[in-house]
Amino acid sequence: MNFDDILLALRSGAPAEAERLSRQMLQTHPENPELLLLGAIALQQGKKLDEASAVYRKLVGMFPRDALHWSNYATILREMDKLEEASAAATTALELAPDNVDYLINRGLLHLQSREFILGRSTLLKAVELAPDSPEARIHAARACAICRDYRADVLTDRWSEWLPLSEDLQLELAELKLTMGDANASLILLEELRDRSALSDAAQLLLAAVYERVNRVDDARRLLDSIMHGPQETSAVTQCDMDHLSAALLVRNGRLDEAGVLLEKAGARHEHDYAHYFSLAEVHDKRGAIEPTLDALSKAHALQVIELTEAVPARLEPDAPILPAAVARVSAKDFLQWPRRLAPDKANSPVFIVGFPRSGTTLLEQMLDAHPALQSMDERPFFNLLADQLADHGIDVPADLGRIDQHGCDELRKGYLIMACSKINRDWGARLVDKNPMNMLWLPMMYRLFPEAQFILALRHPCDVILSNYMQNFRASVLVAASVSMERLAQAYVTAMEAWLHHVEVFKPDLLISRYEDLVEDPTAQTRRIADFLGLQDASPLLSFDQHARDKGFIATPSYTQVIQPVNRKGLNRWLRYRHALAPALPILAPMMERWGYSTEMLG
Repeated sequence: MNFDDILLALRSGAPAEAERLSRQMLQTHPENPELLLLGAIALQQGKKLDEASAVYRKLVGMFPRDALHWSNYATILREMDKLEEASAAATTALELAPDNVDYLINRGLLHLQSREFILGRSTLLKAVELAPDSPEARIHAARACAICRDYRADVLTDRWSEWLPLSEDLQLELAELKLTMGDANASLILLEELRDRSALSDAAQLLLAAVYERVNRVDDARRLLDSIMHGPQETSAVTQCDMDHLSAALLVRNGRLDEAGVLLEKAGARHEHDYAHYFSLAEVHDKRGAIEPTLDALSKAHALQVIELTEAVPARLEPDAPILPAAVARVSAKDFLQWPRRLAPDKANSPVFIVGFPRSGTTLLEQMLDAHPALQSMDERPFFNLLADQLADHGIDVPADLGRIDQHGCDELRKGYLIMACSKINRDWGARLVDKNPMNMLWLPMMYRLFPEAQFILALRHPCDVILSNYMQNFRASVLVAASVSMERLAQAYVTAMEAWLHHVEVFKPDLLISRYEDLVEDPTAQTRRIADFLGLQDASPLLSFDQHARDKGFIATPSYTQVIQPVNRKGLNRWLRYRHALAPALPILAPMMERWGYSTEMLG
């Protein structure tokens, strides 16, 4: 019996022809398992899921000890959203073949679809252990890690460029994952490479249009979206909803806020867990000056985020969980005196660290410095979190054990830091590195241990504006998601972070400049001169042309990516006053830090 024609039809993407040939041959060989399997695959590719599942069910009845048939049956049930039945079938497949990578991947994807995120991550990571060079295993495991806010997502996909070309479905999943993880440049490369070798589906083109918007290629995003909207094919309800959301984002870019609000309200959430929809809706309402609708949308967004965080990172929301784990341990002045001196780079060969509580103006500072030819910044990355995790794997606690790291250990940690930095930017070794990560303010002991001559810029902004802006952000980092569930909790996180920072500044006395957002906005010329003097830069003028530099740069990995391509303006000042009633419970918590930094509850000039 010859199956070549059926196989050729399947490989050529012609499921209808494969189905026809299978049915024809099954008339004379109705119980042939190979024909039944090929026929089921043809039906599945043709989206005839009910018929396909019936054939797979027949095959598991004929061969109850065959793990392949159980796995195929689980897959089709998962596609049909029959998750309990799919779970039973996938479990049987793994009982029969516990170390089969394909079956582990199938089981892990089922866990994710069932919102069993932690189980999905562990199952998919096991698949990676068994097949460490499998792009499929690594991509799916990275997606699970991203959902669980696990830093391993980045590590699992760091060799993505070596995997191309991938199958369309897998490359699309990787492109979407990279966009979610904040690497829109990688997503752009993946999608354009796929487009260059095959026609993209509407969903893939829409993702590409969203990436264009994210890298500030707004005209390209509009053109591609228009071509999808006016294309010959009828779009699905899911694609239409995605198109409406992207259209709304482009309308906001153009200042057409009322139209954007109407479109978002009409489109609604893309699915029942879509907190991003409510953050987008809140942004539009806020820009329109609609205070109560903004707060209502934010309440819904945070409630949905809490549900996901409870499922993906439950430890973050336990009653006794520290609000900022990295702020708990402190190095005392007495402890610091016991630290042995280690050789370290001088100031010129150490990074410039920009820190501050998120939404304090750190990105504005970063883009200003990056515009100077003597400086080079990189997208925000949790490098010191990763280094601390690596040390923990070797039984070294940060910050308690930093003093016992020997010269070799310090050198290796610096090397690891620079390797990670070079993996994100094409390093210009003639320029000083600028590392902007707001929450690095919690890692000052480790940063000082590795780079004692480094210069630090602390970004300050009115705490009430900071708290409000954080409450409006759709963060990915679990610690920030957990801190942002309410204004009061954000205020507690702010005070906790500042107390830890101030304590360690007193201990280590780093080379530090404090930059106030309000001063920078009020007199950018004087303040950029002050920053340039601190860093030893002769010419401060490039810092003032940061907006053009940011536009030329394209992708900027920050929630404020649409703002830093604009010149300095006063729009962010005193924004919190409109929300004073909502911020009222947070004000007593913030009072000590407001006094410490000289801010009040009155309008600034």
